[in-house]
Amino acid sequence: MFLKNAWYVAAWAEEITRDLQQIMVLGEKICVFRTETGEFVGLEDACPHRKLPLSKGRIKGDTVECGYHGLTFDCAGQCVWAPGTGRIPSNAKVHAYPLHEKYGLVWIWMGNPALADPHDVFEIENYENPDWGINRGDAMELECNYLLMCDNLLDPTHVAWVHAGSFGQAATKDAPLRVTKNEDGVIVHRWMMDVEPAPFYKKVIGFTGNCDRLQHYEVRYPSHALIRAVFTPSGTGGADGPLHEDVFIMDSYNFMTPTTEGETRYYWFQLRNIRPDDEALSQLMTEDVQHAFEEDRAVLNEVQKGMSNKTSPHIDLPIDGGQLRFRRQLQAMINEEQQVDAQMAE
Repeated sequence: MFLKNAWYVAAWAEEITRDLQQIMVLGEKICVFRTETGEFVGLEDACPHRKLPLSKGRIKGDTVECGYHGLTFDCAGQCVWAPGTGRIPSNAKVHAYPLHEKYGLVWIWMGNPALADPHDVFEIENYENPDWGINRGDAMELECNYLLMCDNLLDPTHVAWVHAGSFGQAATKDAPLRVTKNEDGVIVHRWMMDVEPAPFYKKVIGFTGNCDRLQHYEVRYPSHALIRAVFTPSGTGGADGPLHEDVFIMDSYNFMTPTTEGETRYYWFQLRNIRPDDEALSQLMTEDVQHAFEEDRAVLNEVQKGMSNKTSPHIDLPIDGGQLRFRRQLQAMINEEQQVDAQMAE
């Protein structure tokens, strides 16, 4: 089950063109394209006549013509022409999904269009800050339920084993975790003091010797994550006080779009507070992060198989506290939404 009244990432902006194409979000097939002026459109991808996908039809100006009998639909999903009749049937229409572009991503609202407010799109600090660099990669297709990736992004401990050669180091195995819940989601975080920098970060930080390290893992409803990594010279970190001038900060933004119950499309990029115009550094970080995400994908695809076909109960550990709190609250939100929908349908 999914939360419908929420913004999800539909695509990178450059992926949607004047060509009709089908995407899948929350198990729903959607025909997306751009208008002649570049606006984004998303329509239910099924002609109401015989259900041929509209993405198999033709684009004509800012309308879509079904490839079977020529029914033509405007950007609001209303049929504006149908063959063999002087009057278009009132039910000749398809659902139109609100779309909004922000941060180079196209966001889609999957619930009641009247509730779609672009101001509710995930807020990203420093996205347009010229002092911060950015790196990004292609969306990844995961063969697992989106909540398994949400679990993963509320689990700082897994890096000690899954990412031992990049993000992990000795302290990440058992340093105590703190869990905070707010109205937007759940945060799992910890400072690790006077530790050796992890292998990936040794390549990019601007100081030598040990460090104080913050792992900040935050997932917001329904499935958007901020992973903040802070590395500062040993003795200068901690929750209180200003950070050292040589501090390295990397904010990793992760957007999990459920395509089906067992598949997820994963969008991501990182912002960093150093060397904003260093293309070689951006390329290095993209390649190393993609390698780490491939490690996650390999594990989570197998976890999906194991959880789907388990022959004995699974167990939870104390380190799973943030994941469990996130899942409980999200399920409560879904239940409330479905209850409201049922009442409105009566």
